[in-house]
Amino acid sequence: MKKRIIVDAKADEEGDITHVKFQGNNNYTPVERAIPIADRGEIENTHVVRARGKKVHLRTNPDGKKKNNLDDMVGDD
Repeated sequence: MKKRIIVDAKADEEGDITHVKFQGNNNYTPVERAIPIADRGEIENTHVVRARGKKVHLRTNPDGKKKNNLDDMVGDD
């Protein structure tokens, strides 16, 4: 199965990622819906972070590239 690729992201006023856009989609997907997809290993270069006392969130795997970091995708429109 081909993995999905995140190509854009949206954040709230506090800078928390709220939505991601998958390659080939016109609409953004809420992070709450993307987390189970990532849990199943279906998103390229992305994993779910569950840190004690923090909100569950998505994170891209470190690879030395900034353009595929979710925080760097925000505001690229």
